[in-house]
This record gives sequence, C-alpha cells and structure tokens, in this order.
Amino acid sequence: MTIRVGFIGAGFIARTHNWFLKHTPADHRIVAVHDLDTERARAFADRVGAQALGEDELLERVDAVFITTWTSEHERLVAAAAERGVAVFCEKPLAFDEATAQRMVDSVEASGVVNQVGLVLRFMPQFLHAKALLADQRAGRLLAVSFRDDQFIPIQNHYGSTWRIDPERCGRGTLLEHSIHDVDVMQWMCGPVESVSGTVREVHGHPRIDDVAVARLEFAGGGIASLTSIWHDIVDRPSLRHIEIFSENLYVHLDGEATSPLTWQFTGEPERTLGGDALARECIEAGSGRERDLAPVTGGAMFNPLTPFLDAIADGQDSPLPLSEALAAHRIVDAIYASADDGGTVLSTP
Repeated sequence: MTIRVGFIGAGFIARTHNWFLKHTPADHRIVAVHDLDTERARAFADRVGAQALGEDELLERVDAVFITTWTSEHERLVAAAAERGVAVFCEKPLAFDEATAQRMVDSVEASGVVNQVGLVLRFMPQFLHAKALLADQRAGRLLAVSFRDDQFIPIQNHYGSTWRIDPERCGRGTLLEHSIHDVDVMQWMCGPVESVSGTVREVHGHPRIDDVAVARLEFAGGGIASLTSIWHDIVDRPSLRHIEIFSENLYVHLDGEATSPLTWQFTGEPERTLGGDALARECIEAGSGRERDLAPVTGGAMFNPLTPFLDAIADGQDSPLPLSEALAAHRIVDAIYASADDGGTVLSTP
C-alpha cells in the first residue's frame, strides 16, 4: 500500500519532515502541498514531485496529512482532516493551551484516524537510553535535573519564521513554541510533574513572546528539575541543549543532539559514553528502538519518527505517539505561564 501524503504548510519544518520521509522504508508518496504562500507551495511541490493544491482538494486526495503551519491553525486543520478520515501528523505545540489541545485529541479519537504529534525528542537514542537508565533499579531515587535549552530567536537565518513573534499565530514564545519539547521529554523520562513555578521575560520587546523562561518542576517521585529556555541573537550558535541528571546512584549527561554522545555512571561502575550508531544499537537491543526506524544522521543516529506513523496507517494500528501524549506537556506549560503571571507562585499540575 502506497500511502498518499500531503503537507499543509511548506516552511522550515515541512522541509525537515521531507528529509525524514526520504529516509523511511515505509511505502509512501507525497502527492499534494498547500501553503498560503502559493509560490512557496509550488516550489516545495516541484521539489518533491507533488501538486500545489487548495486545502479541500488536498484533503480529498491524501491518506495522511502533515500539519506544519503556525499554531493557531492546528485545531481547525486537525478537525478538517479527522472529518474526512485522513490520518494526521500535527506539529508541536498542538495549540496555545491544554483546553484547545484536548479538543483536538477528542476530534481525532472520535473519528478513529491514526494521529501523531511532532515531539521528536522521544525518538532520539540519547533520551531513549536515558529513560531506560533512570528506570533501572540500581539508579535509586531521582534527585535533580538541570536542563538548559538555547536557540537564536527563530525569526531569522534558516528558520525565518516571522510568525513566531505574532502571538495571534504562535500564542507565546520560547517556553511554548520551543521548550514544550523539553517539558515533554522530562515528564516522560522522570515521571509525572506535581507542581511548578516559573519566571518569563520579553527581552526582545515582542509582547507575549517570552525569550527567557526559567521554571522549577517537582516530580511525583520527589525529584526536582530546573529548566532554562533562551532565545538569543547568537546566529552562529546552533540550537543546543545541555542536560544533567542525578539520581541516588546514577549520573547522566547528554546534549540532546543526534550527533552528541550520552554519558552515564552508576555507583561502583566505570563511566560509560556511547553515541552515534553504537548508542542506537544499544537502544535496539534493549527494545526501546526499532531497527526499521533507524535513520542516518551525519556524525550520529536517531530513530525516524515518521516510519512508525506511516506503519500505523498501513497496518491499521495506533501511532506510538498520538496527540493525547502531548496533553501533559501542555498542562505543565500552562501552569508555568500562570505561575509567571502570578509572580512565580508555586502551582500544582494535577
């Protein structure tokens, strides 16, 4: 079965997904592209051998659609795809808030379509193996997580996403637009978050667009995390993450990039460092990654998030990362913003 794929939105993230599609063994063909910028739609369509079409016509011709638009359009487009029985892959953040994200989840679940959210950190060997290490009984109780994420403000250079400083289209800034990845992967690795507090700043002067966010998260298991998320202007510096995790008997360090290694040490054991294909193979042997999903990355490796999505469509199964998996991260982000608006008050996240 050749899965007919469409894109609504032909910008930077669509090009990223096109790269993953080029490196999947799943049988598919990109047949249609839509973008409000018709020239950009045509250019993307020509590049992938597809047609530039209107929204309605696209949804009538495809089996699956990638929604890679600005955030304010996600709910409407997910509903439109679900109504037509089209499988949907929606980029993160799903929406401006958890309530809207919940409506989107209700929409796809009511229609029964295969659906997946673009929280791609869960497909990186570094995070997959870190999660397994933290679950190892030898690790003991989680103590603390230090998570720093920095990126130049993505309205320039190769991102060129000027809509990311328009709150009508993006909602908020770095915490929602970028670090929802970080919030999601922390609660996924470390367990449920019980309470948060936060502070945000708008240094660039774009109203509602935070470019500095500092948050404190307390996990149900007792551990505490600090998250620092920054949008700066150092365009020579790539998007980078630096994470350190301490449990009673385990230290973990990773930089959250496909080309970076993972380092860890248990009490009484030598420090170990693995990266690239060797780390991916460790995940495969442990059962946390599939050989079929392995994608080549220059200097590294990761698991292709699009292969299991396309396989789920072909096999009539559920996606491993449905939209519902994003609700916890949205709930936590909502609470961090609410805390920041209230002067940093500690708020629960039931």
